[in-house]
Amino acid sequence: MKKKVWTVTPFFLVYTLGILGMAGFAYRWNLYVFTIEVLIAVLSLVLVIVGIIRFRYYIQNTLKQSIEKIGSDKFEYLENFNIPVAITGEHDDILWANRCFCTVLCSGKECVGDFINRYIPNTTSQHIIESNGADVVYGEKRYTVVGYKLHEKSSVFYFIDDTYYKETTDEYMNSRPMVATVEFDNVDEFEKDDDRQQAYVMVNVENVIQKWAMKFNGLYKKLSNGKYMIIFEERVLDALTEDDFNVLKEVKQIPLENVICSPTVSIGIGRCAETLKQCELWSRNALDMSLGRGGDQVTIKTKDQYRFYGGVSQGFEKIDKVRTRVIAGSLVQHIRASDHILIMGHHNSDIDCIGTGIGLWSSITKDMKKSAKIVVRKEKTVAESLIRFMEEIANEDMFIEPSVALDMMTEKTLLIVVDTHSPNFLEDPLVYEKAQRVVVIDHHRMMVNHISNAIVFFHEPSASSASEMTTELIQYMGDKNLTPYEAAALLAGITLDTKNFVLRTGVRTFEAAAYLRQRGADTVEVKRLFSNSLDNYKAKFRLVSGAEIFNNCALACADDDDDNDEDIIVTAAQAADDLLSISNVTASFVMYKKGDSVRISARSLGDVNVQLVMEKLGGGGHHSMAGAQLNGVTMEQARAMLMNIIENSEIESDGYLEDNTTEEEQSFSVIDKL
Repeated sequence: MKKKVWTVTPFFLVYTLGILGMAGFAYRWNLYVFTIEVLIAVLSLVLVIVGIIRFRYYIQNTLKQSIEKIGSDKFEYLENFNIPVAITGEHDDILWANRCFCTVLCSGKECVGDFINRYIPNTTSQHIIESNGADVVYGEKRYTVVGYKLHEKSSVFYFIDDTYYKETTDEYMNSRPMVATVEFDNVDEFEKDDDRQQAYVMVNVENVIQKWAMKFNGLYKKLSNGKYMIIFEERVLDALTEDDFNVLKEVKQIPLENVICSPTVSIGIGRCAETLKQCELWSRNALDMSLGRGGDQVTIKTKDQYRFYGGVSQGFEKIDKVRTRVIAGSLVQHIRASDHILIMGHHNSDIDCIGTGIGLWSSITKDMKKSAKIVVRKEKTVAESLIRFMEEIANEDMFIEPSVALDMMTEKTLLIVVDTHSPNFLEDPLVYEKAQRVVVIDHHRMMVNHISNAIVFFHEPSASSASEMTTELIQYMGDKNLTPYEAAALLAGITLDTKNFVLRTGVRTFEAAAYLRQRGADTVEVKRLFSNSLDNYKAKFRLVSGAEIFNNCALACADDDDDNDEDIIVTAAQAADDLLSISNVTASFVMYKKGDSVRISARSLGDVNVQLVMEKLGGGGHHSMAGAQLNGVTMEQARAMLMNIIENSEIESDGYLEDNTTEEEQSFSVIDKL
């Protein structure tokens, strides 16, 4: 109370003395001025006295009500209480504080008249009262401050010193184990080199990983050839992310001679698990996710969340086909044990999706003599030309609607999902939900929300297309009756996803194409499957001619007149491909309206990872071919969102470099390749 009073009083006293001094000078020459100045001085003095009396009354009255609320005996007890306690007024000014509060928080100084906010930084008294307490750091101490209203004009606050317990808790959390499993992605490729080169690469990769572990005080252990385990403490997580997992770059920068590809590693980190064993399991799950997304990246897994770092490389192709042969053998066994086989792809099925289904249908029905059908919504497919071609030429009843598929399903029905691995993208989720046995064949980079109950999960993110994977599979499953038309369907799928063998092609891509050509696939017929009408060609021309260049990225937006164009999906994809032929364009984005959503087709020639750009908008896809669907936004809003990502992201020749940390991936609606 004294402090509050005497911080105001000196100003008025000095002011009063100044006025009296001026009045003394004025007395000699003007009594009128002297009288006015004396009156002002007296008025100032009266104001000081009235202010002191009112403030004393405010203090006494508020404290009296507070004492009545607490009880006089308890109030005296609080004075000697060894926990700091303060009572505040209606303006959060301290009216009373016990001895402990003055000693501990005020260093023995008078604190009455101070505002309580000074002692509760980063929070407010209102928040403390409404939230039943708050953590407060003041000086070197940490408190849990609890407060409650005594009445309308006062509140009481208790400062509970729990510094020791909070620091102990922090130390416990910071020392929790965090398991990292590291895998040398392309170790098999370097094992084919001469012994000296192989030894040099292995030693240098291990040295980089060991130094990384030592830098962050991790426990390093080599598990097998090309696989390692490191146990970190939770406290280094921020340092690891701030370092941007530079170990990925250091491995790729190992100097090598006469090699086709650089070494890369993938890392899976499990953290916040209840046990060390569970942490190690999450680490392996995270590593599988990194490998499924193309490798050369870090995945951090907690109980219900994934975070991703890196992933700018295009991935690597494994020449060895042993895994394909093993998968084919397992798939044959499951097919023979089934009464019906249903083949289903993603919604808005494209030529790669349908071509894959045709290849599998041929091997299953003709070589294994089993019943098989391709589930597709003909009114929503963008592969209408291929379906019509097969129905007219092959004269086979291979396509059925989802409603028909549901009626024919039994406990022994086998569902083969192709060209997608997410239940959100399926042609009909009800067919998947009813199926008790599921096989997945897909080449897209792994997403968090993927089919997890598959009895066979054939996933090759390095493959150009699902048609390429199927072409390899049927060579082990049975291909004696593959017709030239069915081979052409598979070749068309490869042609679509590689953009005429320009993007994402590897040795196995051309081997598959050569095999299909050997089986009679007619490249002229394949070309006809991609023919467009004059209207579609004009629509594509409008998109390309209206494009703008921004940060070496071409951006085109469809006009409102194109909203009702049934072929806008294909037209936009073709326009995105054509925009890459412009000089100095490293990526292209075409936006168009479809119903109530804005869709984006993204392309690159490999210099930019457009998948990471699309993931920022809730989409996905491949390194050089991706897409996204934005619901509930206008074309202008969607364009602004995309422009903001491009403007605030570092896009250079070695890929999309901005840290692509994502929280748990959404169940987004995306047409990966369109």
